[in-house]
Amino acid sequence: MATDRTTQYAQEVLAGKITAGELVKLACKRHLEDIEKSRLTPYRYYFDVEQAERLIDFAEMLTIAEGEEETEVECYPFQCFILGSLNGWRTKEGNHRRFRTSYVQIGRQNGKSFLNGILASYYGNFDKYRYGQIYCTATKRDQALIAFNEIVKFINSDGELSECFKVHEHNGTIDCLLTKSKIKALSGDTKSTDGLRPYLGIVDEYHAHKDDQMYKLLEGGIKKLKSALISVITTAGFDLNAPCYALYEYCVKVLKGTVANDSQFIYIAQMDETDDMWLPENWVKANPLLEYDPDALRNMEPIADTAKEMGGETLRDFIVKQLNMWIQWTNDVYIKDMGAWNRAAVRKGLEDFRGQKCYVGLDLSSGGDLTSLAFVFPFMRDGEKRYFVHTHSFIPKMRVQEHIKTDRAPYDLWIREGLITVTETMGGIKTDYKYILAYLQKAVEQYELEVQWLCYDSHNASAFLADLEALGYESISIVQSAKSLNDATVDFRLELLAGHVEHDGNGAMKWSIANARTTSNSFGEIKIDKDTRTERIDIIDAIIDAWTMAMKGEVKVDYNASALEWLEMYQKEYGGGAGR
Repeated sequence: MATDRTTQYAQEVLAGKITAGELVKLACKRHLEDIEKSRLTPYRYYFDVEQAERLIDFAEMLTIAEGEEETEVECYPFQCFILGSLNGWRTKEGNHRRFRTSYVQIGRQNGKSFLNGILASYYGNFDKYRYGQIYCTATKRDQALIAFNEIVKFINSDGELSECFKVHEHNGTIDCLLTKSKIKALSGDTKSTDGLRPYLGIVDEYHAHKDDQMYKLLEGGIKKLKSALISVITTAGFDLNAPCYALYEYCVKVLKGTVANDSQFIYIAQMDETDDMWLPENWVKANPLLEYDPDALRNMEPIADTAKEMGGETLRDFIVKQLNMWIQWTNDVYIKDMGAWNRAAVRKGLEDFRGQKCYVGLDLSSGGDLTSLAFVFPFMRDGEKRYFVHTHSFIPKMRVQEHIKTDRAPYDLWIREGLITVTETMGGIKTDYKYILAYLQKAVEQYELEVQWLCYDSHNASAFLADLEALGYESISIVQSAKSLNDATVDFRLELLAGHVEHDGNGAMKWSIANARTTSNSFGEIKIDKDTRTERIDIIDAIIDAWTMAMKGEVKVDYNASALEWLEMYQKEYGGGAGR
């Protein structure tokens, strides 16, 4: 058994002595495997037990003043693992901290601000780094002050500690007197946030950030600092298009070994997919503190009962904030389980479907917005019908920066990745439909595709139809009503959840699907909709348009083939007689 508390936690989790979800087990497994790797010369890092214990010991010298009486901090095993990992893992060359970014996701009331307060106090004054910049960041000043105030409480509750700091609550700064470092609350609404060189950057409740402005600001300032750390400690959130969810997904990939990043620390406490969310013993996986606080566990039971009974927003809040599960759960969300979409990603492209039949969907913009084209390829595997989806979008050049801001979407990145084509004619203000036709025709010719139907939204299509007909494709106007779209909208979702849909991992496509809501008519028939003007669904609209024909297997009539078939039949029937 290991003597240090960090490694002891990892061993006890994997031995089943501590309740934990699969992602925490993977984090513990990573720690133990890396210790084994560190014994080999090529591995750059090693685990310094003394450094790990030093930060944990410092934490347990602090005092918690909140409540009826003051109590000394006692770090729970999961907190020891987090703190010990962050400070204990070091580079063999230079003894710098290994982890430069940290992502910790735990349920509400599990000491998130408490952990950040420990990090800021220690790295501000007791890590021997002089003139360091420590930032507690959030989107709004009030949120940034939460972590800041946690530090202030530690300082004010200990006479000896208070002599090492000078607090300026009026402007949200703390002077670290031993190192000349400074701790500062910083928010996205601060007038000037340039020129940061954070030794420690705390991103509080990252799930609430609409963009990655603060994170990138901190990240951009640590390149030249050899032991800098950006610490994200958050709960799950409701917005699957938020930068926090993207970081969460990335960290899951790191833990599962599909992506390598030795400088990213990860601790994600959540239930497993197969867990019954109404069993209290499973709640501990998302709330590691509950394992050591039976009263808190019992207090959670009436909260769960209320959520189960009331449903709606109460249930949604319980799942996300108490059970720490990312879910965009409202009754009108089109794809509630975005994990099903992620699992459908494959390494395929149009080349893999050369010479095959396909259905094309086209959603035309009103001018300066996104226009999208979708290809749907039905194919058979193991006796089951499946589908591959490929999409491409178009946007006018002069509208790109505008839409990056209003839509909070990385159009510039998608353009570089080749997912979106920028149209430059017509002043770059309005989409030139000739770009769309050129892309379609090139794809068809290059990959020898057999387009069965081109399904288009008739809205904004009047100027497009003549050019479309000139290409010779069988086209059909798809009425954009719930009655017309219901079957395709329902079928696409069912086929996706059944694992019968594949796609190429297109980030713009995922963004569009995450934006999609459903609206229904008086007969209960549904179609895709969105919440706001900036939550674009053009790509999923194009997919659904193509799906209306693809799911039926409707194929175009080949009149030439039919005529030849008729002639052959005629010759068999009458040809011999004519020659006698």
